[in-house]
Amino acid sequence: MISGFAIVVDVGKTLTKVSLWSREGRLLQRATRPGSSLVIDGHRHLDAPAIGEFVLDAIAGMDAAEVRYLVPVAHGAGVAAIRGDTLAVLPLDYEQPLQGDILAEYRLQRAPFAETGSPALPGGLNFGAQLFWLDRKMPTAMHGATLLPWAQYWAWFLSGAAASEATSLGCHSDLWNPAQGRFSSLAEQQGWAGRFAPLARAGEAIGTVRPDIAKRCGLPASCQVLAGLHDSNAALIAARGFPEIAGGEATVLSTGTWFVAMRSGAGILPDLPEERDCLVNVDAFGQPVPSARFMGGREIELLVEIDTRRVDIVPDQPRMLASVPGIVAQGSMVLPTLTPGCGPFPVAQGGWHNRPDDWFARRAGACLYAALVADTALDLIGARDTLLIEGRFAEAQVLVRAVAALRPEMQVYTANAHTDVSFGALRLIDPDLAPEGTLNAVEPLPIALEQYRTEWTGRISA
Repeated sequence: MISGFAIVVDVGKTLTKVSLWSREGRLLQRATRPGSSLVIDGHRHLDAPAIGEFVLDAIAGMDAAEVRYLVPVAHGAGVAAIRGDTLAVLPLDYEQPLQGDILAEYRLQRAPFAETGSPALPGGLNFGAQLFWLDRKMPTAMHGATLLPWAQYWAWFLSGAAASEATSLGCHSDLWNPAQGRFSSLAEQQGWAGRFAPLARAGEAIGTVRPDIAKRCGLPASCQVLAGLHDSNAALIAARGFPEIAGGEATVLSTGTWFVAMRSGAGILPDLPEERDCLVNVDAFGQPVPSARFMGGREIELLVEIDTRRVDIVPDQPRMLASVPGIVAQGSMVLPTLTPGCGPFPVAQGGWHNRPDDWFARRAGACLYAALVADTALDLIGARDTLLIEGRFAEAQVLVRAVAALRPEMQVYTANAHTDVSFGALRLIDPDLAPEGTLNAVEPLPIALEQYRTEWTGRISA
């Protein structure tokens, strides 16, 4: 049996994944758990206790006796407050609506988009808004607490060492200045900059595993815990392991609950429209990354009304592909937006136009919709040359082949759909690790989509 070398703890919004890797970058074991939240006093919170128990049980069930590293990864819209060895308050779920007068007051004090590259987003998607709300609703609990981005909360959970990190702070938090690599003026004015734990690099070992966790999980006492990073940025690191991506300008479209397009190697930042869910991410090396996003996985889920994996289940791909000509001919399409306040069309009111009755056609139509919104997002950041589609929906053939058909000037690839985020986290330990296999060139759909896109755009404008 190949011994485990590193464990990646990936706390996403929809799924938490714990994976064991060999020194050579081979996936050995993997455990998953659906995301969950708790409602306390009418407010939704991230279920940190249940996630923590799952993480520890999953590690204990793995061949962890020789593991040398633990690497946390998490979604970017979470922030934790700790005091001593406990959470001061349960972190808010970013989909919790925030009290209107408090949110309005916060919006008046936000730093400008030109400074932060962070757009104004609904709910608690700007985690500066979460902190503003918590400071006013729970001042006693928050007073004197140390602040941690969500990924670094899990680093603290595993090691007891508190740190902050730039990819997490730079993920539409309102609290980071990407150009200067420092906290934003808002973070300074509110006193948050001084309350966050000290900055560490994503790949920096901030401590060793807690003794009680080492004993419970069968980990060596010397196992090191890295600071960790934001999940989409981990996907970007994984993509850069391929020569087609590392060698020049390329864009990665990371697909999951969120679809995040990140343009790598762009040099000068393009003029991004704040009101269309564009932002400036920060990579693991502190470099600004022009990005655009929409809640693609959630929208697909709303459209198909069943587990989102059904749009990429392998046996159904031929029938879904076969339904595309009929969808296009009949003008069946989904209009944005199904998640108000998000994506390139945040104020549009969307839904089906000419909804097909056939189950395969409806799923194919959902994929065409995601491809059209992705195409728009890619235009907004000036994506060109090479595109890699990775993540949960990279095996949805209608989706990826529609993107390739909509963007004939780009070479479109897919990679392994299940391990890219975790593999990117692993490359923090060894940047020379190369992904197994090669990229898969995507064959465009054999049907013209230009008129379909024109009609779709026209209906949005109307």
